[in-house]
Amino acid sequence: MTTRHTTTTTTPPALGEAPVLAHYVRGGFVESAHRASVVATAPHGEHLLALGAVDDPVFPRSANKPIQTVAMVRAGLQLPPEHLALASASHSGEDFHVAGVRAMLASAGLDETDLQNTADYPVDDQAREAVIRAGGSKLRVTQNCSGKHAAMLATCVANGWDTTTYLDRAHPLQQAIAATLSELTGDQIGAVAVDGCGAPVMAITLAGLARAFGRLASAAPGTVEAQVADAIRAHPAYLGGTGRDVTALIAKTPGLIAKDGAESVYAVGLADGRGIALKVADGYPRAKPVILAAVLRRLGVESDALAQLENAPVLGHGEPVGAIVAVGI
Repeated sequence: MTTRHTTTTTTPPALGEAPVLAHYVRGGFVESAHRASVVATAPHGEHLLALGAVDDPVFPRSANKPIQTVAMVRAGLQLPPEHLALASASHSGEDFHVAGVRAMLASAGLDETDLQNTADYPVDDQAREAVIRAGGSKLRVTQNCSGKHAAMLATCVANGWDTTTYLDRAHPLQQAIAATLSELTGDQIGAVAVDGCGAPVMAITLAGLARAFGRLASAAPGTVEAQVADAIRAHPAYLGGTGRDVTALIAKTPGLIAKDGAESVYAVGLADGRGIALKVADGYPRAKPVILAAVLRRLGVESDALAQLENAPVLGHGEPVGAIVAVGI
């Protein structure tokens, strides 16, 4: 006899009320459509653009990472700038990423056996293929969140906190992260769950996420927020990786910081204090950069990276036969 387990849930407005903001066009025919919620906030937090239920909580997933890094630096974490960027990263697992994670751990008297994130192959195609060809296996150090986890462990060491329970939501580290997340977003945390890497993930509103990124990008010199934002700007390859659109966006747009997240989340902060956050309702990532490029253009942001974000061809028999295009923005 098979027992079927069912869970009753309510679709959050950020998903259920999201407008169609991208079309998947093949041969001039709209084959699919993506719903998304998008918000842009002014330096003081008011909405400049709101499409969908942007004051509804969502899980930002890895878009939370720069905020988490701020919390850790406030708690005493000391790292060179490239490693602060790596602490904020969903890195591609290239050699310099893996070496950076190991150096972060060594500086705290730890090694990769102390990591508790989920083991995985590198995100980068070439790096992943090299591991597999060499007979390698999935490792915690090559998984994209290992920089964050190494920084979490180093923060624990700096404070004398237990390193074996650092993923527990009641741990002092996670409590410090929650407090900083609420402060910078202006939100109460709407829910707590387990992220893909094993760390707690905390729900906030899209508008709050945009406000937080605007605050980071425009933070006064000498503040912790500015320290983290400057590290991301100076070392965008450590935040993402070779060929990643988030890396190109930061590198080619003066003053901008950004972070992508799983389930199709993107957050951006501009040097003038404006913030942007979006989530594609179905969680599929292909429309995310196209929608972000359209929002940046609407806000008058000029960047050599926008063409890369918008480059989303639809293929037929290996040849371009259409494109993913933003609509309604």
